[in-house]
Amino acid sequence: MIFDPEMETRPREDLEALQTKRLKALVERVYANVPFYRKKFDELGIKPNDLRGLENLKDLPFTEKQDLRNNYPFGMFAVSKENIVRIHSSSGTTGKATVVGYTRRDVKNWGRCMARALGMAGVTSQDLIHNAYGYGLFTGGLGVHYGAEELGAAVIPVSGGGTKRQVMLLKDFGATVICCTPSYSLFLAETAKDMGIDFRELPLRVGVFGAEPWSESMRKDIESKLGLMALDIYGLSEVMGPGVAMECHTAQNGLHIMEDHFLAEIINPETGEQLPPGEVGELVITTLTKEAIPLVRYRTRDLTSLNTTPCRCGRTLARMNRIMGRSDDMLIIRGVNVFPSQIESILVETEGLSPHYQLIIKRKGALDSLEIEVEVDEPIFSDKIKNLQLLETKVQKNIKEFLGVTAKCKLVEPKTLERSVGKAKRIVDLRKL
Repeated sequence: MIFDPEMETRPREDLEALQTKRLKALVERVYANVPFYRKKFDELGIKPNDLRGLENLKDLPFTEKQDLRNNYPFGMFAVSKENIVRIHSSSGTTGKATVVGYTRRDVKNWGRCMARALGMAGVTSQDLIHNAYGYGLFTGGLGVHYGAEELGAAVIPVSGGGTKRQVMLLKDFGATVICCTPSYSLFLAETAKDMGIDFRELPLRVGVFGAEPWSESMRKDIESKLGLMALDIYGLSEVMGPGVAMECHTAQNGLHIMEDHFLAEIINPETGEQLPPGEVGELVITTLTKEAIPLVRYRTRDLTSLNTTPCRCGRTLARMNRIMGRSDDMLIIRGVNVFPSQIESILVETEGLSPHYQLIIKRKGALDSLEIEVEVDEPIFSDKIKNLQLLETKVQKNIKEFLGVTAKCKLVEPKTLERSVGKAKRIVDLRKL
């Protein structure tokens, strides 16, 4: 179904006229209300009236995740706190989070974008949606929830964890749609098999999967084991949450971007130069309607390409291809974003550990796992085994508490990890994505 045909099938010239109008209003708004942007614009000698059309987008400054951290917690907000009705956040380097706010209209727009996304997946008001994305400061759970309600579908707010219970609820309630990370869907299927339940015999017909990288081969594996159509969704907390772009069930050929709300461009991550449709580069998003925390040319660090040709589903919205990787070193472990620098800060602050470490990512069954190998100081290594085990437990606990990720810590003998004269090899990815 097409939830919002007026916007989703709008002729591109009309859509670009709307984007131009909204971009001009955005620039005026951030210049007037956000000191960070006023300073950026003034440094470049740009005034809001200088913006004539979309062709001037390349002249505007970029916004990066670090800018949000530097202005923690509310320095990037463009409205007063009285107008904020929701706050989400994600963990940041050395404990600084990226904080995002929503006005009442922002939440309404988010719900409508997610309703469109679910419609692109073929979901209707007759469906029962099992929502296993995490609720809380993470945007996944609530984003899907409000989209389902806007669509008129029934939603089961299961959130994450309690896998055996989730399997029983899927069997007993008869959900027709499941929303979760792709790796968790396979874990659910494996758990169900151990319980004597075949997912392929359940009413499930559609899966909306995102929040972590996954491949076409993983899609086939999911579809085979769960007996449903597996579709890709894209979003990020800084921009809105889930529902920025969604794959349609008709073509399964790229994710439709909600272009009336998000102006997308592809740049060369090294030079910042804009790239034409079809070329792979870094996705940059400008929020056209966000009131609480509007962002100009936000660098997502996600690598993809754009396709502006109409889709056979009838939608004229541009499509982005599946994310091909990152232009930085951020890791996504079971839907949680983690930077090596975050882990490094915890290790460095732990007495007895050296700054030499490696992060080893593996895939055991359907789930990703993170193992940290870190060298200990000579006196610690010659200590009692019990004390070494206590140190490992302490590191694991701190990483879980501060970063929200479960990791195994392995202490190794001094000078055993590979040294490099150049950039240290911190990440060893043993997954086959």
